Amino acid sequence: MSLTSVQRWVMSTLVAITILHMSAGLVVAAYFVHPTSSQIGLLAISGAFGILAIEAAVLIHRHRPVTAWLLLGLIPPLVGAWVIFR
Repeated sequence: MSLTSVQRWVMSTLVAITILHMSAGLVVAAYFVHPTSSQIGLLAISGAFGILAIEAAVLIHRHRPVTAWLLLGLIPPLVGAWVIFR
């Protein structure tokens, strides 16, 4: 692999993992707040951060901004909603 390619993979991985940690932290915060409306709000913000994480990684690789990969960003809030509301 070329140096540029390796740099892109490292940067996209770091960006995605860092922002997904923020998304997961919001899910944990939603678990500990009491009002249901606050939980739903935090899960929605978590979903936005998750999509942003995948979008940033996709754009670093210079691919099209709209892709099915963006759905991966919804995994943390969906798992959190299942844990919280079951």
